[in-house]
Amino acid sequence: MNASSLQAMAERFLSALKHCQLLQMRVVHADRDGMTLMLPWSASIVGNPQTGAVHGGALTTLMDTTCGMATLCVLPRFEVCPTLDLRIDYMHPAEAGKPIYGHAQCYRVTRDVIFTRGSAYQDDPDQPICQVVGTFMRLGQQIKGGIGFANTLKEGGA
Repeated sequence: MNASSLQAMAERFLSALKHCQLLQMRVVHADRDGMTLMLPWSASIVGNPQTGAVHGGALTTLMDTTCGMATLCVLPRFEVCPTLDLRIDYMHPAEAGKPIYGHAQCYRVTRDVIFTRGSAYQDDPDQPICQVVGTFMRLGQQIKGGIGFANTLKEGGA
């Protein structure tokens, strides 16, 4: 799969996730090396109103989605791969008013499980807000998502 078709499939995948639409997440980059998503800062994701720090739940959603979507980068065809385990180590709070980028890559693919790792950052990937490792179960191509989910992904020839 070439980078432009992977990017298009990633955008369709993200658009099928209602909670990601509500958070206004966007695909920044997708290729064989991994997936990068962006979570724009908004008042609705603030966890501490005194500092404007982003709520941990918003970061968890960003990183779970980014790691899960990184599976698209290594599989020859779409498979539903639900999260088995996700560990997030928070390094420091996100700064108010700035978007947050999540990047993840798959570092091992087995018959049953895909292993991912990544980080969230704002200005500098070398200064992560958090680091994450996740595992995702391979259910196979015959398993479809919720009503209409697979059809949404197939639009545009993916």
